[in-house]
Amino acid sequence: MDHRVYYEPPANGVERLPTELQLFHAAPLIMRGPHWHAQVEVNFIVRGWAHYKMSGHEVTFSEGDLALFWGGQPHWLDDGSDDLIYAGGHLPLVHFFRLRLPPDVQARLMQGQTLVTHATDASDPVNFARWNNYARSGDPIKVSLAVDELLLRIERIRFSPYSLLPETQAVDDKGELDHHTSPIVVRICEYIADNFREEIDSIDIAVAADIHPKYAMTVFKKSTGMTLNDYINLMRLSYAQAMLMRDVSSVLTIAMDSGFGSLSAFNKAFRKIAGTSPSDFRRDVRGRASAAVSASARQEQPRL
Repeated sequence: MDHRVYYEPPANGVERLPTELQLFHAAPLIMRGPHWHAQVEVNFIVRGWAHYKMSGHEVTFSEGDLALFWGGQPHWLDDGSDDLIYAGGHLPLVHFFRLRLPPDVQARLMQGQTLVTHATDASDPVNFARWNNYARSGDPIKVSLAVDELLLRIERIRFSPYSLLPETQAVDDKGELDHHTSPIVVRICEYIADNFREEIDSIDIAVAADIHPKYAMTVFKKSTGMTLNDYINLMRLSYAQAMLMRDVSSVLTIAMDSGFGSLSAFNKAFRKIAGTSPSDFRRDVRGRASAAVSASARQEQPRL
């Protein structure tokens, strides 16, 4: 019999905040199924090992590994060692495209590949623990330092051997950066982050970024592998997913509050990424939560 406790929607609002960087340092729960979020995920394995099912490939991270992958595609932590401890965070695209990473790496991550490096050292466990504490301290200066130091640590990956999976060969980084398109993508992401719950289109985004609409669509597609509409919908879906987990509002209310113009458009977009309807998703989440509470109560019953 499987006695493990499985992942249930967290109470800390990680998925509810698709535009904010969230850090963690914990013993993760094995997940019953895939989830997604509109951020790049950073994983550092402090102890043990973790196995993920990604969209199109599987990967095992071992102690000392540092990995990045795009959380906008369904992914599933389906197994791990009993002593697993991992650290890291959910990195919004507005931060991700500020990173001085090779442009091809950014694009390949957005298209579903996983970056992993074994080139870590004894300072990483200490640093990830400190960044998590700073991020949760409530001190704005500490929070800012945690974000800045994490981003610098990620940028240093380019100077050591790393791989992009499912391909296994190391990447030859020639140090070529695209200094022109990255700031544009940052401006686009910032505008979408502030306005995704409203009715916006490529013209609104282009005006905000001070570029031509066709160029905005081309640059964003080249950098992320997604259209502007795809990304806007993903932001809306990530927000709606969290509302479905924790809010008692109707599916229609959540659809409209998330920025979808109609219930049918919401249902179609949600089913495309989740493989189920919003109503079935909510019913499944709540059913799992009730089962977990019942199992916990049974375990706490005193033995006679």
